Amino acid sequence: MEGIYAKFETTKGVILVELTHKKTPGTVGNFVSLAEGTQTNNHKKEGEPYYNGLKFHRVIPDFMIQGGCPQGTGVGGPGYQFDDEFHPELKHNKAGTLSMANAGPATNGSQFFITHGPTDWLDGKHTVFGYVVEGQEIVDQIAQGDLIQSLTIERHGVEAQAWDALKAFESFKSSGEERKKAAAEAAEKALASLTDGMEKTASEIGRA
Repeated sequence: MEGIYAKFETTKGVILVELTHKKTPGTVGNFVSLAEGTQTNNHKKEGEPYYNGLKFHRVIPDFMIQGGCPQGTGVGGPGYQFDDEFHPELKHNKAGTLSMANAGPATNGSQFFITHGPTDWLDGKHTVFGYVVEGQEIVDQIAQGDLIQSLTIERHGVEAQAWDALKAFESFKSSGEERKKAAAEAAEKALASLTDGMEKTASEIGRA
């Protein structure tokens, strides 16, 4: 039972999700810090739980339930976006997969979805960051417009108690800038190598 859990109290009942904070620390850090009110955003004041009172604005039968939009329309977010965080062991391979909703690469914010069954075509496109451990029958009963009456974070164990969600998210964002810089440098080197190769080939052809 040790770990970090998200407890959704909804119109239909309780859903308990185990969060994968060790494998996707940035994504879980964002989710937890929003839920606990420590993450600065443009929807709630500091100290106010972000998800309380929001609705499941999109429900597709036999697919998933989606929530986390402060406007309730599917176009809202916390006022910032962050990178995807894929882990090879985390897949959309079963019912109860908690994953980030997005509008394409690196557009994660506060919206999430929970699946009704396996959705493996979403692997590599959406970040998995938890799995339902209790209340999948509630997930299956949720209808569009049902509310998240409260979303609380439960920490069990010394490590979970000490884990700093906001720090984990900030660290992930910082490393993201470093990843982008490294990728840009690698692309520049690859282009330079390609150009150099083309010049050598042209020179060799000229000698022939």
